[in-house]
Amino acid sequence: MTLHAALPDPAYPDRIAQPVAVLGLGAVTESWELPFHSHRKSQLLFADTGLITLEAQAGLWVVPPQGAVWIPAGMVHRARSSGHPSGFVAFVETDAPAGLPCTCSILSVSPFLRALLERIAVLPENYAPDSPEQRLLDVLLDELIAAPTEPLHLPMPRDARLRRLADAMLQEPAGRSTLDEWARRIGMSERNMSRLFLAETRLSVHKWRRQMHVVTALPLLAQGRSIQSISDALGYESPGAFVTMFRKTVGAPPKRFLMERSAGIHAPLNMPSRSFYEYQ
Repeated sequence: MTLHAALPDPAYPDRIAQPVAVLGLGAVTESWELPFHSHRKSQLLFADTGLITLEAQAGLWVVPPQGAVWIPAGMVHRARSSGHPSGFVAFVETDAPAGLPCTCSILSVSPFLRALLERIAVLPENYAPDSPEQRLLDVLLDELIAAPTEPLHLPMPRDARLRRLADAMLQEPAGRSTLDEWARRIGMSERNMSRLFLAETRLSVHKWRRQMHVVTALPLLAQGRSIQSISDALGYESPGAFVTMFRKTVGAPPKRFLMERSAGIHAPLNMPSRSFYEYQ
């Protein structure tokens, strides 16, 4: 089952008259996938449970439990999830206060920000200016502006040759080709490939590959795959080598990373009355 089959007309969020709207996303399926699309408004996707992967021309972003991704207005993107996802989606008009992210970003969500999303999701769709509801929305925007970002982003190069390299690595994450072999496959010298790759992604090819392995591993972890199977799928000589790489990249071993991110999950609540799934 795909999410868009259970969701409203994709243009619906842009028809909401209010400048900010928050809707609930219930765990109606084990996973979902949305095709490429865009919104006139900016969008926030918050993962209460499960894990969301966002893809756009500029890269990949992974949203862990209790995290969110900010999607600027007009950005063409697609998203998929795993691990019984639930959470909230917010839509914000483009004339919102200055300070909101200008680029796609993974945001760290505090318990207060999560509580704001839950509270605002039950507000009536039409609220008056200068009302208590409007003041809550102003606080939400302030919290979004203040939210720190997280490094769960895999930047994609713009150069066509480097893009072929990045796509090939994503399709073959366990590959062990040398830099020289990769360079010859895309018709470049190793030196020029490395220099241009660093300039376009701000990561060396080796660091980009490690980040790719983290981004690839997180959805597999959310699906319940073992460390051994993930290590094998990514081409590591042992589970210990994979765990060491993951810890150095994100600061915690894989399972502890997800457990710590999920530790703040609240007990299941009734879905807000204004759920995204109502508008079908």
